[in-house]
Amino acid sequence: MTEASGQLLSVGRVAELTGVTVRALRYYDGIGLVRPTARTGAGYRAYAPADIERLRSVLAYRRLGFGLREIGELVDAPDADADADAVARLRRLRELLCERRDRTAAAVRAVDGELEARLHGTHRGQTAASGARLYERIGADYVADARRTEPRIAEQVWAALGDARTVLNVGAGTGSYEPPDREVTAVEPSAVMRALRPAGAARCVAATAEQLPFPDRSFDAAMAFSTVHHWRDPLAGLRELRRVARRVVVFTHDASDAAWRHRFWLSRDYLPEVAGLVTGRPPVDALARALGARVEPVLIPWDCADGFFEAHWRRPEAYLDARVRRAVSVWTRVGPAAELRAVTALRDDLASGRWAARNPEITTLQSAELGLRLLVA
Repeated sequence: MTEASGQLLSVGRVAELTGVTVRALRYYDGIGLVRPTARTGAGYRAYAPADIERLRSVLAYRRLGFGLREIGELVDAPDADADADAVARLRRLRELLCERRDRTAAAVRAVDGELEARLHGTHRGQTAASGARLYERIGADYVADARRTEPRIAEQVWAALGDARTVLNVGAGTGSYEPPDREVTAVEPSAVMRALRPAGAARCVAATAEQLPFPDRSFDAAMAFSTVHHWRDPLAGLRELRRVARRVVVFTHDASDAAWRHRFWLSRDYLPEVAGLVTGRPPVDALARALGARVEPVLIPWDCADGFFEAHWRRPEAYLDARVRRAVSVWTRVGPAAELRAVTALRDDLASGRWAARNPEITTLQSAELGLRLLVA
């Protein structure tokens, strides 16, 4: 089988030449990353030289650690001027590598500082919160393109802040969901996460939710976004928020409703270990009682910009991307064996069509209710 531009190769031959499995080639075709130029009369994939060149670019980016979505953007630049396009891609690649180098250097400096403090006894007699210890391990993977503010959820959070002008953001991480039009003070126990906050972000204090270093009623409002489950003592932390602010807004998850495990296909079919992570945590109604709060459901849009655990409910292929998973603490907490098993099964089911057969209603939904809650007091 030939064409004017050269010899077409079978999927098996391409796999042999590039070291990519046939299954991976089929997956790349399915998501539009590397599509073969032609099909044989029998319906088999047939790759042209240009397809092989694109595949080699994809593999080069993969070796550098980029995710599939990011790679797609890099290799899909206009090709009217091939030389100019190649230069533009290389420049973009260099920018991304420099950004990653700078984030890694910041994380290393933060860890060095933490080591220095511990070696000189600064932390002697103190017990770090479990969330802070976790983020010292995984914080550097919480990059801007994986975890960023989802505007529709932010609108709900910021509306709940009411007329507050001064806002304390507890467990602030890199600063997602901090309202840009208010005076924000951040609290973050992890040195790595503090180092990753962008230039111009609100000032950030090293402290835990359970021991906030502020006088009573210091702020108009206190907020905590997707962090309560990492606190050593969630109820004590919420009481502290209530102490330092006249209004409190907390984004969390209702794990008390057993049905949520079945509503989300990822925890239901691939990662049942998630249920064990919530064992012993105060239920959402106990959190609400501690604050005297009302509870609002938070719907997740199908194209959610943030990368929290449930965010890709209508985009299952995203969970195959290691960079997406590294930006979610759940995957670290369940352990590598459970992660490998879940990802392998999901990849197989996407390739075979089993996932689509199990979840036919999902593709028509614009938003999903998966147990996320906003507590407003």
